[in-house]
Amino acid sequence: MDERSAPKVSVIMSIYNQWNSEYLDQAIMSILNQTFGDFEFIIYDDGSDPLICRLLEKYKQLDNRVVLIHSAENCGLAYSLNTCINVAKGKYLARMDDDDISDPERLAVQYKYMEEHPEIAYAGCNARLIDAEGVWGHRVMPEFPLKHSFLRYSPFIHPSVMIRRSIFDTQEAYRHSKDTWRCEDYELFMRLMRLGYRGANIQQELFGYREDAASYRKRKFRYRMDEMKLRYRNFKELDMLYPAGWLYVIRPLAAAAVPSGLTYMAKKLYHRQSRVREKNREEVLAVSGTASSV
Repeated sequence: MDERSAPKVSVIMSIYNQWNSEYLDQAIMSILNQTFGDFEFIIYDDGSDPLICRLLEKYKQLDNRVVLIHSAENCGLAYSLNTCINVAKGKYLARMDDDDISDPERLAVQYKYMEEHPEIAYAGCNARLIDAEGVWGHRVMPEFPLKHSFLRYSPFIHPSVMIRRSIFDTQEAYRHSKDTWRCEDYELFMRLMRLGYRGANIQQELFGYREDAASYRKRKFRYRMDEMKLRYRNFKELDMLYPAGWLYVIRPLAAAAVPSGLTYMAKKLYHRQSRVREKNREEVLAVSGTASSV
């Protein structure tokens, strides 16, 4: 692909042994079926089983916008995404995971937003929370996160983010180290905040973000300890340790003490109760409106 035919957006995805072919197909096709068509879709096969490799080749044959990169060994998410960034031709990079679902207009909305807001370095969006049963909740992200927005957790849904490719011409991309394992995005966004780059979240649901029991089981104790170290270093550099930052440094340790299945069920219950409260509120407003018009 020469410079004249370079796409406006490079979608980057890393895959390692995604055995749920339905989830994988939904994820890939949700990108290939975007209303915005000027993109390349770089898929990094991070040392998957040969069966997965053959499945991915079918998508490459299906659509010539698919750029498939195979690795003989599993190198991890940060290495995979950095490889994708190095070969990307687009003005913007759009993240995608192998089990989420992008709404058809996601790239169009994000591209338009980034073009109209040159002061914004990267932009995510709000999302529906999904599992095998469908939508079970909604996640509304802060529109313009500040540094204190990082205390509880990352204020960006990583696979929903579109970022300017030019940032990585002068700045390091994802840090490939043990300390950032499963926190690659959290570290990156805090670092960009520290360097003065502004991020935003488009206040539209453009994404189906998969959070199920399996997602929570991946959050093992050793990763929680690494996250604590990462939080300490970055909170210190962002001058957030005092007075309350220390409490959030140890937050991953407290979360590790709660069984993953219980955390997942508690979140589902919370969102279910929120929907009931919202429905009751709408009914009260409807009745009030009817009464006032009589």
